[in-house]
Amino acid sequence: MIRFILNVLWLIFGGLLTGLGWLLAGVILAITIVGLPYAGAAWRIAGFAFWPFGKEIVSRQIVTGQEDIGTGPIGALLNVIWFLLAGWWLALSHLLVAVAEAITIIGIPFAIKDLQLARIALAPIGVAVVKR
Repeated sequence: MIRFILNVLWLIFGGLLTGLGWLLAGVILAITIVGLPYAGAAWRIAGFAFWPFGKEIVSRQIVTGQEDIGTGPIGALLNVIWFLLAGWWLALSHLLVAVAEAITIIGIPFAIKDLQLARIALAPIGVAVVKR
């Protein structure tokens, strides 16, 4: 019940805009052929951004039990490209929001989720969002 309440509050106070932003980013990436590998990652992040409580971010290798293209060297290269072009400033924006949220005691759970969003924004390839 607490997770549900936190998710509803998150959605009302910024999660809806955050999730829609990540969805839009995924659509824009999918339209460009070059950005196609990143579109799926942006949509995974959007799902987490809409309803983050009760979910966690883990390596896809842990989920599947085997290495795949996203968790191997190609995934690492894609993450470096992502970091240089978009990841660092997306992560910085989530970090700044987390600092603002953490100022209040009530905002601390939301700050933790924004820090998780910052982490996935740095390197989204090869990760999965799973229920806790």
